[in-house]
Amino acid sequence: MAAVTDPESEVFEITDFTTASEWERFVSRVEEVLNEWKLTGNSTRKLSKEKADFSNGTWEEKSQEINFVDFTFSMTHYALVQDNENDTNTELEEAPFPFAMQDLLCTKNDFPPRAHCLVRWYGIREFVVISPGSNVEAIISESKCNLLLSSISVSLVNSGCQVPMFVQIQQKWRRLYSGECQGHGVHTEFEMVHLRKVPSQYNHLSGLLDIFKTKTGYTIYPLPPINVAIRFTYILQDWQQHSWPLQPPDFDNLLGGEVGVEEIGRLPFGACEETISELHLSITWPELTEGTVLDNDVYSDLDPLHAPHWALRIKTVEHPQCLLGDLLTDLFKLRGRKETTEEILGRGSAEEEGKDGNISSALSRLTEPTAPVLISKLSVSSMVHNARRHIQRHRLNDESPLGIEELNCILQYLFPDAGMDKTENQSAQPNSYGKSQKDQNTDDLFIQLKSAPVESLTHRLALCMCLVNFYHGGLRAVAYLWQEFVLELRYRWENNYQICGVQEELPDLRCCLLHQKLQMLNCCIKRKQARDNICNTPERSSETASQNIHQPTQFTATASSSQITAGSPGKSLDSWSDSEEEFFECLSDQGDTETPSMRREKDGSKTRAEGRMHPCNGMTLLNSSELLFIPVTQEPAPMTEDLLEEQSEILAKLGTSAEGAQLRARMQSACLLSDMESFKAANPGSVLEDFVRWYSPRDFLEEIVNETSQTVLKGQLSPRMKVPGNIWVETWENAKAVPAHRQRRLFDDTREAEKVLHFLEVQKPADLSCHLLPCIIHAAILKLKEEEAFENIPSVKNNIQKATVQASKLLQQFNPDYSNLEDCIDFLIAMEMVIAQYRSLKTKFAIAEAENEEQRENLRQFLNSLLEEPEVVVSGAGQGKIGGIIYRLFVNVQESANLDKEPVLKKNEERKLTEGDGKNHDFPSPAGREILLRTCIPRPAPYSKSLPQRLFCVLTRDEFRLVGAFSSDTSFF
Repeated sequence: MAAVTDPESEVFEITDFTTASEWERFVSRVEEVLNEWKLTGNSTRKLSKEKADFSNGTWEEKSQEINFVDFTFSMTHYALVQDNENDTNTELEEAPFPFAMQDLLCTKNDFPPRAHCLVRWYGIREFVVISPGSNVEAIISESKCNLLLSSISVSLVNSGCQVPMFVQIQQKWRRLYSGECQGHGVHTEFEMVHLRKVPSQYNHLSGLLDIFKTKTGYTIYPLPPINVAIRFTYILQDWQQHSWPLQPPDFDNLLGGEVGVEEIGRLPFGACEETISELHLSITWPELTEGTVLDNDVYSDLDPLHAPHWALRIKTVEHPQCLLGDLLTDLFKLRGRKETTEEILGRGSAEEEGKDGNISSALSRLTEPTAPVLISKLSVSSMVHNARRHIQRHRLNDESPLGIEELNCILQYLFPDAGMDKTENQSAQPNSYGKSQKDQNTDDLFIQLKSAPVESLTHRLALCMCLVNFYHGGLRAVAYLWQEFVLELRYRWENNYQICGVQEELPDLRCCLLHQKLQMLNCCIKRKQARDNICNTPERSSETASQNIHQPTQFTATASSSQITAGSPGKSLDSWSDSEEEFFECLSDQGDTETPSMRREKDGSKTRAEGRMHPCNGMTLLNSSELLFIPVTQEPAPMTEDLLEEQSEILAKLGTSAEGAQLRARMQSACLLSDMESFKAANPGSVLEDFVRWYSPRDFLEEIVNETSQTVLKGQLSPRMKVPGNIWVETWENAKAVPAHRQRRLFDDTREAEKVLHFLEVQKPADLSCHLLPCIIHAAILKLKEEEAFENIPSVKNNIQKATVQASKLLQQFNPDYSNLEDCIDFLIAMEMVIAQYRSLKTKFAIAEAENEEQRENLRQFLNSLLEEPEVVVSGAGQGKIGGIIYRLFVNVQESANLDKEPVLKKNEERKLTEGDGKNHDFPSPAGREILLRTCIPRPAPYSKSLPQRLFCVLTRDEFRLVGAFSSDTSFF
């Protein structure tokens, strides 16, 4: 007994029955999510009495992952955003039962064209779905399904949520859901039945009514009315009666034989295949009652031609072959190629030809005694240019990816002046281009896209490269054409022929880099022409040789660029860029002359003024009464975008130290030093204050002083000019009196031209595609604008503006994001597809055969709506003009399909006359039938509340689906 009463000897085993199980944790987690989404408690809101826009409205989706043991589920909340929810003046009212039950009886939202399947079947506007995760097997077993259903039932009761909740069961492709909705004293069960074949006894309205009555326990008398809505869908897929939307190719054209190619330099456009795959005609009989329509296995009152509501929608081909889209895509794909031009064409395609005998003859020409200058590397390439081209022409037909006729045609398009006498047309051609440019580029689209002006050489090159890549050999043809293009540019540089299609101005930083390079090369050619012309002029040569100071050269200034010429007779032209003490003369076009003046300095020596243009607004020097002359100066060296970027990087790398700042200032003051030297040469005896008065007037503070009854102009430099170590002061002290024509050139056209040509020669086809991409996007947008203007499609017009804004943001960057550019190209391709779809519909609906302009305009608006909206209502249904056109489309297809079935048709016609089946045989059998039954009856007992009941039936060739929502009274049962 003592052992029993000893507390130390007693052991208690306690079982904790309050520990939560996995199922309880799952139910608790579901309730937590419902609380987070604020779906608990009573629903008090005002139900919209207007038709909810299920198709075009905004649906909110919120998802959350939940776990049940080792199973992962996705819990998603769907809700239609209503405009009246944000109205503060809307009065809230408590619903008699959940709003989902009210939606079951609403007749204004039947058959939405584009919505979640549960929205279409039940007509609800808010619900929650629990579905298995992506990597989780489907819920197939009945026990698991019942466990999930019981879980959501407990969760709804505990949380007080009145939003319907569904669980997806079976395989996902079957779209099977089970669920329920809980309210105060009411309960709705959502059930589904899915079969592959339609049972014969339920293949009509009468059989489906029997199912509905049996399920709802339809035993009360008198019987409440059953509301019926029926929708038949007819599909048209055969387009044999309609022509192909593109015209056949012109085989007589040089680039003919390809669909969509009209001429070189013109982008192809259109679809190569039918873009409309199906035409869906939905015929609806809304809000019928059970006794007003008869449909059984023997007879049917449902005549499509007399249906009150027709709606049409189209199904398009997902990825049709479109010419412009394929062209853009193929060019964009070149970015991924890493091969160089030499690797593609074979190493030595240009160098091995230099070993032929023609080069020896070229060298012998260079060694003739008539050669005025030393032989240079550039002169050799100039002499062998024609020999190399001659060799290549013999190899074109055997080895080149482009035929000789095609290549000549393309080069003639790129360089229209190639067949002219360049000595007569080298100045006229660029000027004529500049005039046409003003006419063709009234807008600034090329500036927005950072491409190149229309009809410029860069723009034409982009078009040719796209066409060559798409139709004539792909990558190898692109590399070959690029090599020929660069050879032509070198030939023009070495022979002083300006480049046609490139403006006579400094590189425009608003254009693409390739166009800037061509502009830079044209500037070099122009300055080289001016230098050679001066050296070849007898008067100028004798004047330079004698160095006659009494007959100076005339100087003028141009607005765009100063013409630079060589001034030393002892050097060859090709050696200017290699000399450290080279000088040149600035030309002018104004024709102003000045007589050099002599000024006596304090030491008695005389200084000659050189390089004067004209007096500067009557100003005089501060230390004398002589006029202040504006000097002839050198223009700053033109720079392209990449050179500016490189220069800024170099300056940034100098750092912020004192030495780095000083070096940076010296690098940036080269042009300032040149201007100061020119100013000193034109104004002997001048001081820094005189230079600042002309060069930077804001930095000279003027004041008028009266001295000895005379008004004297005095002043001083601004405070920033007096800062110790100011670069202006240091530069002025180091500047010598040297006129511009004897200064070292700020812009070495020979070196810069060789840099441009080298830049072009080393470009890979991948790099070339990146340089030409802005131009081809520009051309594609112009092509879309042209085609849209012909068809007048408002949606495409708005999308073109959006695409232009999107592309301009991307292309304005120095290194654009090509992944986003690919999305922009896809957007352009989508617009081409829309235009092709419109043209296909326009052909099928025979707009050109309309009776009058009003009918033609109505058809255009209807087709535009088809492209923009998921479903379009046909005005007048089968009795209207558009309905008649749709009816003829189906009749023509039905007649062509029944050509081989004439005996069967005769029997059907006889049966129709004798039995009168009431079916319209002009239409094919419906591809799908949807029948909606609903009523409001007390359930489960006659004394229960009258609650909504709904059955949605889907009947197709391969599917039979019953979707039911059956409500019960849980208070009085």
